[in-house]
Amino acid sequence: MLLRAIAGGRAGLGVRVPTGILRLVAPTVRQERRSSAEGAVKRTELYEFHRAQGGRMVEFAGWSMPVQYRDSHIASHLHTRQHCSMFDVSHMLQTKIHGKDRVRFMESLIVGDIAELKDNQGTLSLFTNEKGGIIDDLIVTKTDQGYLYVVSNAGCSEKDSAHMQDRLKEFQSAGHDASLEFLDESLIALQGPSMSRVLQPGLSDDLSKLTFMTSVVTTVFGIPGCRVTRCGYTGEDGVEVSVPRASVVVLAERLLGDGEVRLAGLGARDSLRLEAGLCLYGSDIDETTTPVEASLVWTIGKRRRAAMDFPGAAVVVPQIKAKPRRRRVGLLSTGPPVRQHTPILSPDGQVIGEVTSGCPSPCLKQNIAMGYVEAAFSKVGTAVRVEVRKRPVDAVVSRMPFVSTHYYTGQGN
Repeated sequence: MLLRAIAGGRAGLGVRVPTGILRLVAPTVRQERRSSAEGAVKRTELYEFHRAQGGRMVEFAGWSMPVQYRDSHIASHLHTRQHCSMFDVSHMLQTKIHGKDRVRFMESLIVGDIAELKDNQGTLSLFTNEKGGIIDDLIVTKTDQGYLYVVSNAGCSEKDSAHMQDRLKEFQSAGHDASLEFLDESLIALQGPSMSRVLQPGLSDDLSKLTFMTSVVTTVFGIPGCRVTRCGYTGEDGVEVSVPRASVVVLAERLLGDGEVRLAGLGARDSLRLEAGLCLYGSDIDETTTPVEASLVWTIGKRRRAAMDFPGAAVVVPQIKAKPRRRRVGLLSTGPPVRQHTPILSPDGQVIGEVTSGCPSPCLKQNIAMGYVEAAFSKVGTAVRVEVRKRPVDAVVSRMPFVSTHYYTGQGN
């Protein structure tokens, strides 16, 4: 995802990044180079901190971001699963939506039921177009402070902000009350089973009362005005902390001072989210895929389905009932790793789909992938093949997540 108003700056020194990591993260990742063309690359407030910590910086979605630190990608991945890792996700777009008609405005853009949320509860939702295609995925939190808090993807920040602003003009012209505020805050994610032990000593609120997809504004290690949301992109228990830019380096250094915490970059973030069965926008979902095809029907509120009042409902709702011609599925395979755009074949060699994300799983020690196949081949356990280096390799349709998730619900956690 999950994952803002923006600090500018020139790109720094180029580094050599293993090509396997570049393939792993996304096609939008490029190695930084010293050239005038890189002048537009943006930096987060933690850029110099990353460099000082040995971060290998690459361009991702127009930002200079760490793909890896001194630890290997696999070591970083496993540390997150076993302990706790810190990620800089300040490149994400953070937005506040104000006004008495803010819920109605947001629901005019997305598939989710925001009205039914409790105060300080959030949900994953989708911006959709009139054809039912996914413009972006986002998290919307209904705060108790008179606004909605929205976090959306860095790679779609310009598209998302323009989309919201265009709709807002129409909405206000119709006499409704809503306004947008794009935030200039930093955002860091703390993810892993020991997150709570690390964060609780510096928190003025009780983390045991903050369950998955809920949020609170609190003081974090002496820094007031931080929004802590229990969510993440790894499948582990975790939080995302929206923190004033002027204080983010202090907070990062404080968290890194705990022996449980290590820094993690884009490489580990991508393999972690893939093990958790989570989509990457631009790879696994885009404007050519609908929520039904993407196996994301659960994001569509029941009230919204019945009312058919979200963008693209005329396309999406009939798909729910009639079933789509293709579906997003998980895949397990043997042999060489499966990468994006790998053809998926039927047992008799016919092309039935394409891989959208794939990597060797550090936890399972076998190849995992997700992609789209014809609906007839989408049942778990179906034998298929993937074409790797022009040779067919055996694979099987798998349940997702590939690795069990550990979201904190407060019930037996």
